Amino acid sequence: MACRTRPAESDAAYNTRVDRLLEATARAERDHFWFRGFRRFVSPLIARAAAGRTGLRLLDCGCGTGTNLRLLLEPCGDAWGFDLTWTGLRFARGAGLTRVAQASAAAVPYPSACFDIVTSFDVLYCLPDEVERHAVREMWRVLKPGGAAIVNVAAMEILRGSHSVLSAELRRYSRSSLRALLEQAGFRVERITYTNATLFPLMLGLRGAQRVVGLAQESEAGGEISVPPAPLNAALSALLAAEARIVRAVPMPFGSSLLCLARKPA
Repeated sequence: MACRTRPAESDAAYNTRVDRLLEATARAERDHFWFRGFRRFVSPLIARAAAGRTGLRLLDCGCGTGTNLRLLLEPCGDAWGFDLTWTGLRFARGAGLTRVAQASAAAVPYPSACFDIVTSFDVLYCLPDEVERHAVREMWRVLKPGGAAIVNVAAMEILRGSHSVLSAELRRYSRSSLRALLEQAGFRVERITYTNATLFPLMLGLRGAQRVVGLAQESEAGGEISVPPAPLNAALSALLAAEARIVRAVPMPFGSSLLCLARKPA
């Protein structure tokens, strides 16, 4: 999951940064506690959006390596994805995914009102303001009336740290700012919650220390996505699994990410 439209930097610098992020993601996303937790948080919202239906048309805006297409979306129907970077698409095609295209989140290459569910996972926070708003309007455009959008973004400015360098964060969201962004495009927010709340004290201390001593250089920030030692990774995975069960009933009041299910009114 990486930035899906080009910021103001040279092509070479942009490609190098995004390649590093996607390569680190590809190595980690099967086993890393954060990715395991992310899938546990998102799966119930996809099930809620699908409402027991099969044969749906789904689109992941900024599909990166394609892992979420295969694990989260394809069980519900036919899943498409696009990403700006060829590196991400190379991983996706190498995994046998064929419904992927190279495109920008601000210019989605699909007809209007053709998808039942549209997702955007950790993309919006690295888009310039106008591009961010246009990307949300594009999600609205390609959704069928009554269709659902599922969005995950980085949350809480106090948690900015070295990971922000590699992912080129331009902002972190609050519940109110994400709600306002989606509602301005016409969406009706059905559910919104912070996630990774159980890890909040750990991340607050770690990322606060990173800001004090200085954030990592881009070439070093890939360590933020490396899989921790097995005992620690298993313990953190168990914490997030427990939180995911709670989040199904009770929204979290804080956390490092915001997860939202929104609906295009019928």
